[in-house]
Amino acid sequence: MSEARKGPDETDESQYDSGIESLRSLRSLPESTPRPASGPSDGGGPQPWIHSPGTAKEPEEKEDTDGERADSTYGSSSLTEPLSLSGDPRTEDAVPDSPLPVAGALSPQQLEALTYISEDGDTLIHLAVIHEAPAVLLYCLALLPQEVLDIQNNLYQTALHLAVHLDQPGAVRALVLKGASRVLQDRHGDTALHVACQRQHLACARCLLEGQPEPGRGPPHSLDLQLQNWQGLACLHIATLQRNRPLMELLLQNGADIDVQEGTSGKTALHLAVETQERGLVQFLLQAGARVDARMLNGCTPLHLAAGRGLSGISSTLCEAGADSLLRNVEDETPQDLAEDPFALLPFDDLKISGKPLLCAD
Repeated sequence: MSEARKGPDETDESQYDSGIESLRSLRSLPESTPRPASGPSDGGGPQPWIHSPGTAKEPEEKEDTDGERADSTYGSSSLTEPLSLSGDPRTEDAVPDSPLPVAGALSPQQLEALTYISEDGDTLIHLAVIHEAPAVLLYCLALLPQEVLDIQNNLYQTALHLAVHLDQPGAVRALVLKGASRVLQDRHGDTALHVACQRQHLACARCLLEGQPEPGRGPPHSLDLQLQNWQGLACLHIATLQRNRPLMELLLQNGADIDVQEGTSGKTALHLAVETQERGLVQFLLQAGARVDARMLNGCTPLHLAAGRGLSGISSTLCEAGADSLLRNVEDETPQDLAEDPFALLPFDDLKISGKPLLCAD
């Protein structure tokens, strides 16, 4: 969609470009009418499109009722067989959670229509997700080969990326059921699960993690939760930066490595939690088993970061969990060296003689 057509309140469509601007263009397939029985080409074969009088045979552009241009090659007479992709009363109310229709034999013309790719690289499956057309999506999933599900558009997004981006857990579930790849990466290196963590779509993340493809449609456990995007972030890192504890819990329950290091500086989720300055998040990760003295590439532990930022509460929490305040980084600094009050990080908080505290008078 060009910038001139974008309204002030519309979401950024650069994240899910579409060469078809209205769902009406998906419903503009010409109706087929039976040919006379005495026609010279009778032979039981497929019937061609019959266009209404006065209609251009190959319209390149359509004007909808609002005056918006909706480009679509679906109006082309090169598609010589009818497709019952929309308008079927049995599927108008279909939802992705419902059983998928049984696939039938496709002719070459029908397959060509179903595998159409727009100028933005979107397939009919992409467009069905973008325009929230579950009936079209279900037909495509039932009729198309599995490989078509993983076609990436010009932004390297699959239909699964878009379903997560637009928070459509039903569509995510249906795509996973049919074997859509959950490890393909878009132009930012993000898998669909990375997108779910960035946009904090918990239901979509649950579908991606817990959904299983049909037999013969792909490996049952195909997610690599340690996979990093081009910024070096695994899904747990993103969920931590978003301070989304339910997402973090879900990832850890499904096998995410709590001590995995991000790819740029070697920070773990615990380092990132310290940087959020949210003490509860640090406590959650420690209780979940995070290594308290995990080191970055420069040798800094979470306590180095907390002490250097003057986060006394978080520093205290880390010390209570057993953090070593005398570990040195590559610059030969200990957390005590970085702390505003070095005595606050000493490995003891009082002196005892024969088990009794030593009291100092002023």
